[in-house]
Amino acid sequence: MAQLDQVRTALNERTLDLQRLQAEYQNYRRRVERDRVAVREIAVANLLTELLPVLDDIGRAREHGELVGGFKSVAESLETVAAKMGLQQFGKEGEPFDPTIHEALMHSYAPDVTETTCVAILQPGYRIGERTIRPARVAVAEPQPGAQTVKGEGAEENTEADAADDKENGGPEEG
Repeated sequence: MAQLDQVRTALNERTLDLQRLQAEYQNYRRRVERDRVAVREIAVANLLTELLPVLDDIGRAREHGELVGGFKSVAESLETVAAKMGLQQFGKEGEPFDPTIHEALMHSYAPDVTETTCVAILQPGYRIGERTIRPARVAVAEPQPGAQTVKGEGAEENTEADAADDKENGGPEEG
């Protein structure tokens, strides 16, 4: 009987060892697969980053009407391949400025905007999935300093606030 218990104990230990080894191997396989995917994503991002100046040149040629003939089909093929690899262009005039995806190169004030807005796209931004590989380089405009959107109720609130300030400061300011 004692010998049977020893054999069962040894069998349980070997079974646990085997299960541990199998779990380690599964974790190893998952880790290798995850690393392989990460390396591929980095390689694709690096390649596409190197192609951004070429894509910028194609965009400028298109803007100036110089994208014609065989060069046009080559440019479109390159853009199609880049899109298949996950490259997305972003940055549109009129969208709100977001410092996480836009780089402001020029600044101005404009009476027709209510928030900091991209008024010109100097260079489009690019992303792969959720990862921004180049921010959009933009010109931004802010609302005029001191200009307020005047609404019926807002004007009354400002008048009341001015009256409260006058009381605190000893009367209305004279210019």
